[in-house]
Amino acid sequence: MTIEEITAYLESLGGILKLAPAAGDPAYPEIAWGDSFFYYAPDGKVPANTQPFATIITKDYPADTTSNLNRPNTFRLNIHAGAEAFTARMGFSPRETAAHRVDPTATDTFFPHPVYATAGWLSVINPESATDPVVKDLLATAHVRARSRYDRGAD
Repeated sequence: MTIEEITAYLESLGGILKLAPAAGDPAYPEIAWGDSFFYYAPDGKVPANTQPFATIITKDYPADTTSNLNRPNTFRLNIHAGAEAFTARMGFSPRETAAHRVDPTATDTFFPHPVYATAGWLSVINPESATDPVVKDLLATAHVRARSRYDRGAD
């Protein structure tokens, strides 16, 4: 899947707000330029007190270099899968991540997010045929979870 295909799929789920800071955008730190952050926000406003439910990162961040994203044509899709989906996919719980070695540079393979694994985040670099159907399922589940959080906050 390309970044554009992932974005189109997410937008097809409805209620998506995509933040994609462009180079030179003074509203966002330079490190975020070129990356994408997806929220469930049918009103078009970034929800207060919540994180995106999916991100597409195109480069290493200072505190997150283990995936070696500075390689050419490399991006990492991160999905807030939740503990249940994380455990089903990885075979261990988010809290058990430190006890399991998984290559955070492998492409088209799921692995615990290098920083946010204990919160139930899964990652995949350059998703392709091996991960495509699962990526869509996890994104749909993350979208439903984000919509549920949004709806509870709207009450």
